[in-house]
Amino acid sequence: MINHRRRFLQGAVSAGLYAGLGAPGLSLSVFAQNASPGPAPMMPGLHYVDTNGIRMAVYEQGTGPAVVFCHGFPELALSWRNQIGPVAAAGFHAIVPDMRGYGLTGGSDDVSDYGMDVFCADLIGLLDAKGIDKAVFVGHDWGGAVVWTMPRVYPDRCLGVIGLNTAANRPGNLPPVQGSEPSLIVRTADYYFNTFQEPGRAEAVLEADVRKSFDFFLSRGGIWNKDVFAGLPEDSLERRMDFLGMLQQGIQPGESFLSEGVVDYYVRAYEATGFTGGLNWYRSAVRVGVALANARNTIDVPCLYIGAEHDVILPPASADGMEDFIADLEKHTVQDSGHWTQQEQPDEVNRVILDWLARKIT
Repeated sequence: MINHRRRFLQGAVSAGLYAGLGAPGLSLSVFAQNASPGPAPMMPGLHYVDTNGIRMAVYEQGTGPAVVFCHGFPELALSWRNQIGPVAAAGFHAIVPDMRGYGLTGGSDDVSDYGMDVFCADLIGLLDAKGIDKAVFVGHDWGGAVVWTMPRVYPDRCLGVIGLNTAANRPGNLPPVQGSEPSLIVRTADYYFNTFQEPGRAEAVLEADVRKSFDFFLSRGGIWNKDVFAGLPEDSLERRMDFLGMLQQGIQPGESFLSEGVVDYYVRAYEATGFTGGLNWYRSAVRVGVALANARNTIDVPCLYIGAEHDVILPPASADGMEDFIADLEKHTVQDSGHWTQQEQPDEVNRVILDWLARKIT
């Protein structure tokens, strides 16, 4: 499927299909419109919004105060399928996009078109297109990094923030947190964040067998369990989180927990788009400083941090010290969950989110 995609793109370029797009590199969003996996299952109606130079695919449901859900890597809007209905039923306007570079939204292959400042501007354009003044922003993984940035750069557009697994970046004017729990990951040159940097390197591994890649990532237990992870040898591929090496050697990190229909959609979507858009979030990480250059050092809206007991990559301890710059902060740890919290333990996540929304957002 990926080879078919590349041949399609080469033919499209030679035919002038991408002329006038105004962005260097190929537009994944245009490709998605021509080879679409279709709307995600178990989600409300799909529509598109023009924002910040992209055509963003958006699912929404309900009326009331807006709640925008932002997914991470390698997920899609589909990862919030269990949250959108209950939040809408509780009297809120739930809005769930495929983020820039992903799924039906897509985006340029050029890393310069990515960055935290760009991701935040995408969300502001989304609100503007819908005539929404302020929203609660909910994010997981990379989406969490975006939503914690929003109240520091666009404080007048935020009602509140909910971060799943991802903690807020500590402002540079504060000293480091003392006594926080050290990471269990043994970071080397083969740590996944490092191996995702070189264009084409991770794509070659992840796109070789997209289903295998999703069976690998979206699993639970094994290395996604903190206790099991801590017992592995420090020189193992697992402890070093050498994801590409593990995939190439056929090491399965955990057990599948998603329905076949959900995995099928992820696979169809990534067979159509490839992984470059999502990987560009890692490659543009150095631009976090650009977004925060003139940002506030405090977050002045109500906030909720939800951690997961067994998340090794983003453990609950990573949120230590957030109270130093967020006056109205609540924390909750979801038990028996690894990194994919809203998909692993949707009922508990929904309970915590709905309780907080009912008390903090009117």
